[in-house]
Amino acid sequence: MSKMSKSKRKVLTTKNSARSNSRRHREYFDSHAVYEHDAHHVSEHPIRLGLSSSSVSPMTVEETFTQAAKHGYDGVEIMVTHNAETRDVDLINGLSAETGLEVMSLHAPTLLFLPRVLHKDHWEKLRITANLAKAVNAETVVLHPPFRWQGDYALGFVDGVREVSRETGVSLAVENMYPWRAGLREVQVYYPDWNPLDEDYDDLTFDFSHASTAGVNALETVAEIFDRLRHVHLTDGSGSLKDEHLVPGAGNMPVAETLQYLAKHNWAGDVVVEVNTRFVRKQSTREKMLAESIAFARQHLGLNEDAPRRNGHSHSRTSERPRSSGN
Repeated sequence: MSKMSKSKRKVLTTKNSARSNSRRHREYFDSHAVYEHDAHHVSEHPIRLGLSSSSVSPMTVEETFTQAAKHGYDGVEIMVTHNAETRDVDLINGLSAETGLEVMSLHAPTLLFLPRVLHKDHWEKLRITANLAKAVNAETVVLHPPFRWQGDYALGFVDGVREVSRETGVSLAVENMYPWRAGLREVQVYYPDWNPLDEDYDDLTFDFSHASTAGVNALETVAEIFDRLRHVHLTDGSGSLKDEHLVPGAGNMPVAETLQYLAKHNWAGDVVVEVNTRFVRKQSTREKMLAESIAFARQHLGLNEDAPRRNGHSHSRTSERPRSSGN
């Protein structure tokens, strides 16, 4: 979590500790048997598996539906971008009907390189995205926290997100991000924080790659936000300073352990694969990455159809939460 100054305002920079934190977390999981290899847990509630358009190259709506259908995903998440088809309701609904796949979520254009997509006013941008989500029957909008320089939007973000959600009836799930680096310091460019745990959001998205870059203990964090967690971006990271978005299992985050924890404690929500395939040359390699990702999710969420199912735990048993390895 971000440190506070004596005036209670969050300081702009802190010591760069992400890499050492990441190493310490990995050592903890290497030395503690957290994953239950002799058990098969499956949530009593539905968990849908989706494919993000950011995992598909080219990042087109049609290719996203095509790949999701080919590999057995339940639905898709569309990132709204400069590409007009990402907000073409008729196109999206037509492809949904054609493939039988649901539009599980939209990702709002809140990224640094999408400042004027949909609208120059940040609140109108969120309202438009939420209404687009309703038009394509998506229940969730994923969004990033603001940057410090975004004025009143940043200062009123927590309450404003809640207001837009209530106004539109769409869940606005704020995503965990990470501090930026400048030499030996971490620069806190997001406001009120890159870490949504610090704020009073109703709904949250957890991204494993962002957690890796931030040096966050993924399992401990997911346990802490369990009741507010609506959405998971399934990916991985190696603990480097880059936002890698590796195929789950290819990094060193406790992704399998965290998915099993969700299944064991009867979580309900959407798990969306968000891996980086932009620099993969062969289509066959890209498709293998998407196939491996959904297979990983099914295995560790207990969703393999031929596996015996057992779940004797409820998430209300807080004594079952994972031990902290420090943060």
